[in-house]
Amino acid sequence: MSGNGGSPINIDFQVDKKNLFREETITDMKIASIQKLIPVNPDGSDDPTREPFFVGSTQLGTPHGPVPIQARLEAATLDQAMDAFPQAMEAETQKVIQQFKKMEAEQKKPKDSRIIMPGMQ
Repeated sequence: MSGNGGSPINIDFQVDKKNLFREETITDMKIASIQKLIPVNPDGSDDPTREPFFVGSTQLGTPHGPVPIQARLEAATLDQAMDAFPQAMEAETQKVIQQFKKMEAEQKKPKDSRIIMPGMQ
């Protein structure tokens, strides 16, 4: 979705016809959701010149609501994707935790006061 950031007036709604995928979703109805993205041509037929790939996703429960976690799974088959899922979700979870810690630290930094008081330089 790059190129669609910024002002809503500047959104490019053109479909990238050279980067089309069909999605198959596999879930255990508990924690794991695995998408298999299969390359397709603009007519919907499979594109054998590109490799399918897998993306895993789950949610973390927090006091502020669910936090989605998603990562590409290094796998060529569904079985390999299921085996790769736990490690990929753990790695992404650690990244999210670090981001939250960074945001928390930034919020705790004292902010310069914008109030000008007599006698202060």
